[in-house]
Amino acid sequence: MTAEPRHDLLALTTDALAALANRGLVKRAAKDLDAGAVPEVALADDGTLTAVFPDGAETALPAAGGLEAATCTCGATGKCRHRVGAVLAYQRVQAASATEPVEAEADAAPDPAPEPIANPAAITDEALREVLGHYALKAAEQTRRAGYTARLTWPGPDRPAAAELPAATVTFLVPGLGYVHTDATGPARDTAIVLAVWAFRAALDSAALNSAALDSAAPDSASADSASTDSDAPEPPTTVSVGGGTATDGLDDTLALAERVLLDGAVGADGVLRAALQRESKTLTRRRAHWPAGAVDDLIEQLERYEDRSAAYDPLRFAALLAELPARARAARHAGGTPTAQVLGSEEAAATPLTLVRLTGLGARVAAAGDTRTLEIYLAQPETGMVLAVQRDWPVPQDGTLTGAEIAAKRLAGCKIGALAGGNTVTEAASRTAARALKLGTGRLAKTQVLPLGLAWNDLPDSLRATDLDALAETLAARPPVLVRPRVAAESLRVIAVEEAELLGYDPASQCLEARIAAPKGGSAILRVAHSGAAPGALEAAEKALLKGVTSVAGHVHRHRGVLIVEPTALLTEDGPVVPDFAPGDDTAELAAAGATAATDPVAAAVDDALTVCADLAHQGLRGAREPSRRRVEAAAGDLKRVGLQRAASDFVHLSKALAAEDDTAKCAAWTAAAVRMLVTAELH
Repeated sequence: MTAEPRHDLLALTTDALAALANRGLVKRAAKDLDAGAVPEVALADDGTLTAVFPDGAETALPAAGGLEAATCTCGATGKCRHRVGAVLAYQRVQAASATEPVEAEADAAPDPAPEPIANPAAITDEALREVLGHYALKAAEQTRRAGYTARLTWPGPDRPAAAELPAATVTFLVPGLGYVHTDATGPARDTAIVLAVWAFRAALDSAALNSAALDSAAPDSASADSASTDSDAPEPPTTVSVGGGTATDGLDDTLALAERVLLDGAVGADGVLRAALQRESKTLTRRRAHWPAGAVDDLIEQLERYEDRSAAYDPLRFAALLAELPARARAARHAGGTPTAQVLGSEEAAATPLTLVRLTGLGARVAAAGDTRTLEIYLAQPETGMVLAVQRDWPVPQDGTLTGAEIAAKRLAGCKIGALAGGNTVTEAASRTAARALKLGTGRLAKTQVLPLGLAWNDLPDSLRATDLDALAETLAARPPVLVRPRVAAESLRVIAVEEAELLGYDPASQCLEARIAAPKGGSAILRVAHSGAAPGALEAAEKALLKGVTSVAGHVHRHRGVLIVEPTALLTEDGPVVPDFAPGDDTAELAAAGATAATDPVAAAVDDALTVCADLAHQGLRGAREPSRRRVEAAAGDLKRVGLQRAASDFVHLSKALAAEDDTAKCAAWTAAAVRMLVTAELH
């Protein structure tokens, strides 16, 4: 081989090849080579590697494009063992030639090969355009104008460069663009690669600016010692915000419609107002303001439920949505806080198609919403550290019931729902929405396979698996309020390693079964399973699993009165996973009784009452508020003042005064201030 060595192929590790193809193909290709089925490899002057195998298959790997651009005569439509075998065979040939003694004259020594690109930030836009095309850069520019954030892993001796974007994770397995792995596919893949390169570039620019600031602030004598200056140079950041500096939130029309709903209430909202909200939701989606659009959609749903007199209508949820929209608008305008792109969701793609992806089941929840059963299956994507949710609804038959056990027996994408929630899923046809909702393909070519769960929970990244509950509590406390956080499914779902579990029993008053769990590295939490008519066997199944012994728990985690509460979606025992909501049962099992009920918290009672007052005002509409409503607001102010929440009490005093005036704008502003403060207080308490 006289051509320059293929540094990209030589840099591919076994793990990198497994990410590009799959581990089974890598093992098969290596086994064939060890058995003597070694191809004849040749490297052309243009960098194309050709491998001819003993079975007659001929594989060609061009200098650009990676395995996707490789061809093989074996007939495989995608990646095959010959493509992988060609890479492994070339690596072995190069390794063998490197150990042979080479006698070369000094004047015939070739020029040293250029160093490969070691950092994605060094990739130019011209190189991106040449490899990925003009469309990818144009689509990425739209995202950059709106703004996005990325978590970066800088390349090292034992790790490749990677960028975790809102819609995908991009890993540069070798220097350059030849072999880039991402879970996105199609045009979304090319766009994600461009965004990842720009994120690395922005991080280096940020580090350079910080270094320049340090140099300008340092005394002149410091320049005499360049070594010390270099050692103090700022490290490139691991999290970076890109673009979005000139973007505006543009929520004025949305806020105006929300005020109309607040003034008229659920009682007075008509079809014309709902139609205006639907048009605004589409406008927000087109402008990539996904989180406000989601809030508007949920608001429309609540109004429709009230019009239909559905039991699923929730006044507290209705009020929280009306408070969320102005809260997001205010946070988006606030410089120095949560990035605007995260507040509005402008960094998210509406839908991201996924290529071959492995998902780990984290259980499911079945809920009753009036005469509808709602299912959420939770699946972790270990490579990205995300939890995705499959959401489905079923109407309850008029002549019967529909329980979680019956839903678990149904099929989705050709697989039993119960198996999906408690197994390892490998699918070749899936996509995820901005809100982390997963859609599984159902066509003939959409292959989805479910394997046993095994110990897959132990292999989840630290962002999903908690072994220290005290550290997890600190992480949850450091998040922004839910009113301005990304509206993603299962954002608080975690897998918790359990060292010890103590069953506390069933409380008939709250209809909850509780247990105390402790993590190996410290901290404890209360495991709480609430009774639901949609899952009559959940309590009994959870109690049996706890008595048998659980090693891990998957569930939604939140703080309440300073205590971590875990609402389980699945429990892992030595016999395998248990999904309580899928357990059969008729709600007649005798459960161990809990001890004495804790005394009522006066602060929590005052906060809950204040939230109810806000919800009642939103339900009936601020224009319809009369003297009884004002008296309830003043009573809430008095209760808040007595428990020490002075600023909250002041907000309710202002609200009472605003309700007595004729200024609709002042009424909305006063209600919003009171509602937002109480929602944040309830979350922090």
